[in-house]
Amino acid sequence: MKKVALHIYNPFILLVFTCFSVSAKNTESVADSIQTSTQSQAMAWLDSVQRTDSSRYWINVQPDIFFDNLRGFATSPLKFYEGRTNNFCAYSALTYLPLKNDPLGFCQFMLKLYKEGKASYNNINFRPGKAILAEAGLLKYKGALDLNPAAQMWFLCLADRFKGYLNFVNLNFDKGDENTLWASTNYSKFNRMLRKVFKLRIRARGSDLMRPWIDDLYIHIQERLERGTVFLYLNNRLLYRKKHTSSRFSIPTHYILLLDIQKVDNDKINIIYWDYGMKSLQQISPELLRKAVFGITYATNVK
Repeated sequence: MKKVALHIYNPFILLVFTCFSVSAKNTESVADSIQTSTQSQAMAWLDSVQRTDSSRYWINVQPDIFFDNLRGFATSPLKFYEGRTNNFCAYSALTYLPLKNDPLGFCQFMLKLYKEGKASYNNINFRPGKAILAEAGLLKYKGALDLNPAAQMWFLCLADRFKGYLNFVNLNFDKGDENTLWASTNYSKFNRMLRKVFKLRIRARGSDLMRPWIDDLYIHIQERLERGTVFLYLNNRLLYRKKHTSSRFSIPTHYILLLDIQKVDNDKINIIYWDYGMKSLQQISPELLRKAVFGITYATNVK
């Protein structure tokens, strides 16, 4: 039976599951800090590793391309990109953390996953099923993701391992499900992945359907950015409209990594963020910031 591609921004699906929506307001999770490594350590390790033959598990991921992808992870973390026409943006945003903080550990994890078909990262086990193993390397028409089967492996494993209420209507992967609710990520699921996979202290404000009640959103975000890593959960359609006016359906659709936020002389706000494999700058009004942002996630290592 053919499945209909239902994207995360479908407002009717979100409304159906309103009763299951879990607000992340004022949540906090504490776990052990991850061990960090450097790009040079990751590159030295990759240079020392003997190239493996084709994986008996990931049958559509060629070893030469796989190792080239790992080198890209180590040397160019900000070029990491989920591609287009899929629901992988949440997984791409959070992958900034291992690429920046632990490139050696992440590359070692990926190689074990490639060789053995299963692996654990920070004590979280990933054991993908046959459909996932067979699909990585075959995703097409996704832009840069077409040339990055290692990223396909990682995204598919995350989507397969972690589930939120949006995934309940489609729990098992079938061809094309990277475009459907199978791959989507609600806000509580996003914060849970950060907490469990990367062992971080997570504080979050917001939810899937209601904006956070914060008196001065700019100050709130700026203060947290000075002390840790900040992700924004926002209405992407509103942010990228040529005319910054209200869209018909005001719901969050996208996750970005915030790099900087500044007030400028004309009462506007500059936000610099990592998205789609590059740094971007947007100048917006305080009112648009309030309308666009549905969630602020603040992540720090535990001291």
